[in-house]
Amino acid sequence: MNLNNSNKPTGAKTSTGTFFTLMRETKPSIWMLSVAILLSIVSTLVGLVIPMFTKSLVDGFSLSSINSSQIIAIGAAFISQTIAAGVSIYLLNYVGQKMVAGLRDRLWKKMLVLPVPYFDNNRTGESVSRMTNDTGVIKSLISEHVASFFSGIISIVGSIVVLFYLNWKMTLIMFTVIPIAALILVPLGRKMYKISVGMQDETATFTSTLTQVLSEIRLVKSSNAEHKEYENGSTGIRNLLNFGIREGKVMAWISPIMSFVLMMLLVIVIGYGGMQVSSGGLTAGELVAFILYLIQIVMPMTQLTTFFTQLQKAKGATERIMETLDAEEEAFGSGVEVSNSNQPVVLDNVSFGYKPDEPVLQNVSFRMDPGTITAVVGPSGGGKTTLFSILERFYLPQEGVISLGEEPIDAFALRSWRGMIGYVSQESPMIAGTISENLCYGVQREVSRAELINAAKMAYADEFIAELPDGYNTDVGERGVKLSGGQRQRIAIARALLRDPKILMLDEATSSLDSRSEVVVQKALKNLMEGRTTIVIAHRLSTVVGADQIIFIEKGQVTGRGRHEELLENHDMYREFAAQQLQIAGAVEDEDTYK
Repeated sequence: MNLNNSNKPTGAKTSTGTFFTLMRETKPSIWMLSVAILLSIVSTLVGLVIPMFTKSLVDGFSLSSINSSQIIAIGAAFISQTIAAGVSIYLLNYVGQKMVAGLRDRLWKKMLVLPVPYFDNNRTGESVSRMTNDTGVIKSLISEHVASFFSGIISIVGSIVVLFYLNWKMTLIMFTVIPIAALILVPLGRKMYKISVGMQDETATFTSTLTQVLSEIRLVKSSNAEHKEYENGSTGIRNLLNFGIREGKVMAWISPIMSFVLMMLLVIVIGYGGMQVSSGGLTAGELVAFILYLIQIVMPMTQLTTFFTQLQKAKGATERIMETLDAEEEAFGSGVEVSNSNQPVVLDNVSFGYKPDEPVLQNVSFRMDPGTITAVVGPSGGGKTTLFSILERFYLPQEGVISLGEEPIDAFALRSWRGMIGYVSQESPMIAGTISENLCYGVQREVSRAELINAAKMAYADEFIAELPDGYNTDVGERGVKLSGGQRQRIAIARALLRDPKILMLDEATSSLDSRSEVVVQKALKNLMEGRTTIVIAHRLSTVVGADQIIFIEKGQVTGRGRHEELLENHDMYREFAAQQLQIAGAVEDEDTYK
């Protein structure tokens, strides 16, 4: 399965096209966007009229010439400009928020249907950064800078037209400065794009580091690794600082250049314009209007520079978002429902490796009949957990077939196949929330209070739940840290009971528990396993002895198959495994006696 995006945008033109394509796909409100831009343009056009009022006032200025209609007209112009600008800003912000909400919704939906290999190859923090930081950059562009882009264009073009009308010679002289500034600003914009892409990458990496450390803070503290993790975090902070300084250097060029252009234009306008006024070629009112229109050119140019800088950042963010959106999904929509689950599960020459040249499982074959218990044993690293992942279709076999009856399991819809599997692992993962929420997690139906309590009783979890202050409404903490290992295991077993799976997968749920907790959990597991096809990764001899068949896996290959007595007789490594377990069991028994 290739999760790399082969269609990654490579050039500025491509990434710009990708950005606008992505924006169209969020389906923004066209009428609202149009009204917002229209109001922004109206506000700008009103602003273009005001200097002409000023020109008339200056040229004919006297107390007697001032009349109420002129004052009312100017006041009305200012008020209408303010209202139009305010409504435009609100509408654009609303559209921007809706577009980004739609984009985040699309990203979240995509992430939930990405296959497990994607998350093997991409750190969690980087995915979080796509959802928050990168979409935030796009929101900022739409809600804060799009209006200034359109209004800026109108303001610059309108001001230039009026200036040519007022005095074309002075306008031509004034604009000799603009091309010089453009020669400097365009390369700076390209440099800003490269810096913003690097900064977004580094932000994603830094977010990933923070997420990892804070989610495993107990491991960090118990390992005295605070200093090491501080250094790792400091490296990310320094890298972000370097990118920020580089960005600051580019901005340090852009702002002074814009100020320099403004000052040069003012010097030209005032100097040349003053000469024109003294010679009678230009009125004082026209000179004032010239200066006001000049400001309406230079200020939008600054806004346009900011817009293009933000656009470069948004293009970089878009590339990363598209990498996620273009990643290959799990095939949730294809396949048929499992109609008859009471059939054998058959593995026929299944081979798999996380890398093509490094096989983890090789030609694994065995059969699990309905209602039987299959124990999988063998040395660590032999591929037992990988076998479980393939059965759950987290990964696809590179060779061979897994079938339910006569049908390959990949012919079934993923949701239907996984819906008939219950999995209880050593870690017993839990979500942040209440015990009740954890018990019902993943159950695709309404669970009554009686069903909840009955499942807890069968899992021997009802007693400790009753002793908690809030009972089933007790908060378990992040990843269930407020509960003991045995309590988490029993919650996981009760959850599996509520799912009522046809196939049960147990990654020996008692291996990390103390002997007292193990006894209780074993009773709960016995209730859970009753009448179900069960496959167990076995670490304890007690589990193996009671299995209908034992599969011994070494280095990804099945080297033994049979019942306990058969393997004890004809499989040397299994005999060694059994002897070790007997010694461990004896040591535990002695320890309990001593206690």
